[in-house]
Amino acid sequence: MLGTIYKSTGSWYLVKSKKGDFFECRIKGKFRIKGIKSTNPIAVGDTVDFELEENKETGVINTIHERKNYIIRKSVNLSKQTHIIASNIDLVFLLITINNPPTLTSFIDRFLVTSEAYHIKTVLVFNKIDAYQIEQRAEILYLKDIYQKIGYQCVEVSATQNKNVNLIKELMLGKTSMFVGHSGVGKSTLVNAIEPSLNLKTKEISEQHKQGQHTTTFAEMFDLSFDARIIDTPGIKGFGVVDMEKEEVGDYFPEFFALKNKCKFNNCIHINEPKCAVKDALEDEEIAWSRYKSYMQIIEGEEEHYRTDVWE
Repeated sequence: MLGTIYKSTGSWYLVKSKKGDFFECRIKGKFRIKGIKSTNPIAVGDTVDFELEENKETGVINTIHERKNYIIRKSVNLSKQTHIIASNIDLVFLLITINNPPTLTSFIDRFLVTSEAYHIKTVLVFNKIDAYQIEQRAEILYLKDIYQKIGYQCVEVSATQNKNVNLIKELMLGKTSMFVGHSGVGKSTLVNAIEPSLNLKTKEISEQHKQGQHTTTFAEMFDLSFDARIIDTPGIKGFGVVDMEKEEVGDYFPEFFALKNKCKFNNCIHINEPKCAVKDALEDEEIAWSRYKSYMQIIEGEEEHYRTDVWE
């Protein structure tokens, strides 16, 4: 039977068949897909073949079909393991908050590099805009200016005041969308505003550290009432970029890629080379310094630096 993975708990998978029935399934043997070393061989969104067991209520997954795309991240702890968050995604909504909790530009840029590499369109959602004072509003306008110039759609949202929730729903029509961001950025609250019947759990921000408390522990996909599917994901503290050569990282920064053919050297990596169009654009303030800083961190293999007191 053919089905789609709707939930993964590590050992059991919730699979929806083509007829619309759900079955709890497990894996038979070990899966290795084209050399991908991951903590989870099967991800939410995967298309699989499975067979029902004798009880006709549970099944065994025996084949994973080729993925259209996927979002993969490297753990930021010492294990350095990789984890596939979800696959076969049409659209990602990256939720950003300024100070409750803070979303640093390094996190935004690392995620965007990965989504560019795997050809997944990403919309930046500036959430909780009803909660911001003038200074935070200025931060949002500054960031919107940076990312809109590059070509990313930016949407300001307030789930509690229903601002632009319908716009998000319009973007989701006919698609499988993934919502991602730090714990506490309001993913579950926004999903509940989009589809109240889901009634996802939400928690308050920890005032002591201005960090969210995890309410989603596993990625899970839901069918919505308006021809859309949504993948709700656990809050991500950091986002490690996986398996990129230094020479290709710049290709996933659209504003760098647009200038690439103007550099003197074909293999320019925009660091110390003479007559580098990217460095020239940086000096002329046509490229944001925050973007170049993120680029250098990735090139040099630095991990994200977590600072909850400063917006970078």
